[in-house]
Amino acid sequence: MVRIRVLVVDDHRIFAESLAAALAAEPDVEVSAAGSGPAAMRSLERAAAEGRRFDVLLVDADLGAGVPGLRAAPVHEVGENGHVDGISLVSGVRASQAYVRVVVLAEKDDPRRAALALQAGASGWVAKDCSLSRLLTVVRGVLRDETHLPPALLTGVLRELTAARKHRTESERLVESLTPREREVLRCMVAGLGRKAVAERLFLSPHTVRTHMQNVLGKLGVHSTLAAVALARRAGVGPVDLAGDVVERGGQLA
Repeated sequence: MVRIRVLVVDDHRIFAESLAAALAAEPDVEVSAAGSGPAAMRSLERAAAEGRRFDVLLVDADLGAGVPGLRAAPVHEVGENGHVDGISLVSGVRASQAYVRVVVLAEKDDPRRAALALQAGASGWVAKDCSLSRLLTVVRGVLRDETHLPPALLTGVLRELTAARKHRTESERLVESLTPREREVLRCMVAGLGRKAVAERLFLSPHTVRTHMQNVLGKLGVHSTLAAVALARRAGVGPVDLAGDVVERGGQLA
């Protein structure tokens, strides 16, 4: 019998343990649980290294919602004792272990967040109070490369995805207005480099980098580096490769 390996990720321990126990009663399902994004990534990496990789991840849409100051950050930016929200975990898992199918478990239907989950790489969005048979249908379905959404969400999700595509097109057009050098600077900004680090990397003076950054903000029609980075990501602009670099972040070396 081919067994389906499932990892439940939820910071509500009673729910996670109850769901894991219910799923484990199925003869073809093997289940583990994790209480946070970083813990989930460690479990995935350990399982892959041992040749027992997980097939499906069930992620709480509100993972970490009770954590003060939680920010939506890529998993690789979160420390050992840090936190990561559910949608960011989806993105991190799909980027590092694309073979894992991810299903988001939600307390309520939310077309905008469901669309964000799909854009991040999720294969399904399911109500937490759905029946076990429904959840098993979704788990087995995503392994056949199916996408599962509640029928009531379809119209709203399609509307959100259409709007996101329009925003992406507009963002791409704005990025295309940048000169090659300004695009380099923008990629450095996406990587989180400060002005001094950008200057050293591109062999420019800090004054010149400041001018480039101001030009980037002006051409993109935004007023802050954070907004420029958000627009760049919508346009598909990635960060510069920092492998082996000494990076200045907020005046400190990292």
